[in-house]
Amino acid sequence: MTFTYVIEHMEEDETTPKSLPPWVELEYAHMLTLAGINGRVEFTHLSQNSCLSLNDRLASINEPAASYHVHTRSVMELLEQNNIPITRVCLLDPKAQTVLALEDGKIFDHFLFGGILGDDPPRDRTSELRQLGFPSRHLGPMQMTTDTALGVTKRVVDDEVQLNAIPYVDFPTITFNAKESVEMPFRYIVNGKEPILPPGMRELLHEDLNKSFDF
Repeated sequence: MTFTYVIEHMEEDETTPKSLPPWVELEYAHMLTLAGINGRVEFTHLSQNSCLSLNDRLASINEPAASYHVHTRSVMELLEQNNIPITRVCLLDPKAQTVLALEDGKIFDHFLFGGILGDDPPRDRTSELRQLGFPSRHLGPMQMTTDTALGVTKRVVDDEVQLNAIPYVDFPTITFNAKESVEMPFRYIVNGKEPILPPGMRELLHEDLNKSFDF
């Protein structure tokens, strides 16, 4: 089965020509590699400027990745256009009553995420999607970035790996040198001992850390 991962963008545009913050572009680009070459990612509810900016960024990916499309339409408009009932769509919701399991890959073929960078503390912006009536599942008690949540979902429903068998690290410290580091307030999948971050995220974190010391 081919799985589609829908990212309903829920951030306001920045007042810059690119519209999307660099953090968001890095996470969204990372989703294409995490979804795998057989997956599909639909980015919905973007402004026209954000669509143009994101399309340019995603077109530059030069490694095996999922197919994708960016839309100004909302997820509900996309589903209606393609005659997809919401019973086939699973909302990944931290407040869901049921945990994501292997058998969900036989029940759903679309998985919906709120396209936001995780807030610390969480602001529960998934509530806007929850009100639309989608069946829902959660990924455990720890908050994840949106790209990590997609990667975890893919491993469970597509790769058939139990949720508790995926290797994680919580609140990892990203060390840049002997004097500079930053703690990330999220759960990440790990590769060996290192959290799997979007390519370019470590450099962006270091750049932002240095900016915080500019007076």
